[in-house]
Amino acid sequence: MNELFVKDFLALFEEEAPLALQEQYDNAGLLVGSPEQAVKSVMLCLDLSEAIVEQAAAKGCGLIIAHHPVIFKGLKSLGTRTEVERIVVSAIRKGISIMAMHTNLDNVFHGVNHIFAEKLGLENLHILRPVEGDLCKLVTFCPLSHAPAVREAMFEAKAGHIGNYDSCSFNSEGFGTFRALEGADPFVGQVGTIHSEPEIRIETIVPLHQLTAVVAAMTNAHPYQEVAYDVYPLKNANQGIGAGMVGTLKEPMSELEFLKHLGEVLGIPALRHNTLRGRMISKVAICGGSGAFLLPDARKAGADAFVTADIKYHDFFDAGLLLVDAGHYETEQFTPQLMARMIKKKFPTFAVLFSEHEYRAVHYFVKPQ
Repeated sequence: MNELFVKDFLALFEEEAPLALQEQYDNAGLLVGSPEQAVKSVMLCLDLSEAIVEQAAAKGCGLIIAHHPVIFKGLKSLGTRTEVERIVVSAIRKGISIMAMHTNLDNVFHGVNHIFAEKLGLENLHILRPVEGDLCKLVTFCPLSHAPAVREAMFEAKAGHIGNYDSCSFNSEGFGTFRALEGADPFVGQVGTIHSEPEIRIETIVPLHQLTAVVAAMTNAHPYQEVAYDVYPLKNANQGIGAGMVGTLKEPMSELEFLKHLGEVLGIPALRHNTLRGRMISKVAICGGSGAFLLPDARKAGADAFVTADIKYHDFFDAGLLLVDAGHYETEQFTPQLMARMIKKKFPTFAVLFSEHEYRAVHYFVKPQ
């Protein structure tokens, strides 16, 4: 595969981590360039810098996909005063498009926290704080002959996912009645005559951000000119979407063993943590990036340790578990690998490059022994 378009990558990530899942404060998506731009290779990074733009240009990459949005706050000018302005101007001049996949990639089950959990060797993974109010029940009615096709169309559009199961629905048979009025073109029955038709009631679960696509797929597969359907809001939490993750280690570790393991996995010379109390660590909660807001959820989940970044001083008091600040960059450093995995799954022969100038805002000074 020699050439794709920016819109192909937008569509890919819309399927893997829809932009509707980003937080309100975020700015994920296409930040610079056109969806119609052709690209022969893509460069991946966590944070975008001027050096990465230069490397992308030298390598002939027409698209850079970063985790953190380079345009996060509003730009009032495009000049050379700030690094953000210089990055944007340089990318435009060099014909490079820029995308960001940020909190939308944080909030999906197979996203940033999943690959972090993989690296730590955690098993039995669950979302730490599932999103509530994101699910609805979609009900439609169709003739017996078309029920399999309608169900399959809805499932293909991502309806019917519950935990580790897909294609979930409930079906019950009954009779529908209708009368086609003048100007109608009924699939069954006659204009002006009340008709009774054996039908199947199909019920399935749908995330709200996918409802429009599922309804469109259902309607396209349905034989009726006018498709009857109901949408019911649900209070169920969506276990596949949310913040943080919790899982278990293959074997329990002491606190010191766990901290050593964490430091080796992340390649970090120092870890901030609260007082060690001789606890054994088995159940671990994590959140890549700034996740201190999830400390109550980690306690509620019964975690022995919670690993995240950007923890404030007073959060370390009375945490109730081993609380570890492992660094923002460090806990999200595997995100480019995650994005590459998603791209290679869809476009296995497309050229994917990693930046050689990964930007680290925080550095560590270790006192010589």
